[in-house]
Amino acid sequence: MLGNPHYVFSLIVCFVLGFVSVLALPVGGPDTRDTVAMRAPDSPTGFSVHTKFVPRSAIPDEPPVLASRPIDPPSSAEPNEPFSPIEQPRSKWASPSLTKLVALASAPFPYTGNVPRTKRPFLNYKSEGRRGRKTRSGRVYWEDKTYSDRRALLHIPRTFDADKPGVMVLFFHGHGATLARDVVARQRLPAQIQDSGVNAVLVAPQFAVDARDSSAGKFWSSGGTKRFLDEVAPQLANLLGDPDAANAFRNMPVIIVGYSGGYLPTAASLANGGISDRVKGVVLLDGLYGEFGTFARWIERSRNTAFFLSAYATSTRKGNTALRGMLKKRGVSYRSALGSTLRPGNVVFVKAVTGHRDYVTKAWAENPISDVLTRLPASTWGTGLSRSASLSIQDAAR
Repeated sequence: MLGNPHYVFSLIVCFVLGFVSVLALPVGGPDTRDTVAMRAPDSPTGFSVHTKFVPRSAIPDEPPVLASRPIDPPSSAEPNEPFSPIEQPRSKWASPSLTKLVALASAPFPYTGNVPRTKRPFLNYKSEGRRGRKTRSGRVYWEDKTYSDRRALLHIPRTFDADKPGVMVLFFHGHGATLARDVVARQRLPAQIQDSGVNAVLVAPQFAVDARDSSAGKFWSSGGTKRFLDEVAPQLANLLGDPDAANAFRNMPVIIVGYSGGYLPTAASLANGGISDRVKGVVLLDGLYGEFGTFARWIERSRNTAFFLSAYATSTRKGNTALRGMLKKRGVSYRSALGSTLRPGNVVFVKAVTGHRDYVTKAWAENPISDVLTRLPASTWGTGLSRSASLSIQDAAR
């Protein structure tokens, strides 16, 4: 066959045509092509259904997407560091929210006073020059490790406007928690505030560090919570970059959220914290372990000015039953289902999921704190608040 000149000529022609076809392909071959939608401004949706084949290398990088939760602060941050920023992913497509850990003199700890219930010193144990607290179980928590972190978590969403009425969420964490690892990353408090779309800010003090302890520290002292929030106000204004907004933060209505062991500082704040005129609601997330009388008295006293919501699982079922019984004797009505809004005077007990550890992110709804904020009527936030406000919430409402 090779002796046939016509056959040899045919082979040469096929080879040349094949080589030319290969040269005509895009660089990288046909497998690198992607289908991209071409924008059509006159289309109702902004995009047409037409497609165009382009090399993958020609497709521009997509805009960065914000992570669903911020990352922990640098490990070098010390408990007494004045400003310890919590780094969050930056994006050119949106202004970043503001989140920082700030050391405060009025923070719950360190605390050298007495325990109100026993009238005995809080720090009741010493060894080799170290002071600590010995619990009833015999475990010792050292002051320099567990009760010395003066920081509080402050968060201002990117959409916050200090010139508009707003609300402050005061969050008290439970046992075994730190602000960065648990309140920010695991329980997603800043993300919940941001996602609610409400003109709200977050304040969360550090209590006992990573310990099985619900102690309220300086919040046990008369006016302790007020002193803390008074110190927080200019810190929030500085974080916002607008020192003149301090009065707005100082007078802002407060919603207290206590998770698990956070019920104890919640009760202390209601009993003698000095902020009764600012508290417009209390939310307990599987946290009604005690202080039933304190909560019953506050609910009865505040039935025209604030709401109370307790969501419970198995561990606090008996506590919620006990408080309902006390309220019934006092003639205070309550309900067992959430309505579309949480108004002053609403008292609600909700049985939710049984899992305790993730209750802050999964209770009667996903992200329950965000859900609560969306149920608040505008009247909860007060009226007439501005950066130059000098009146209290009650005076402004008259």
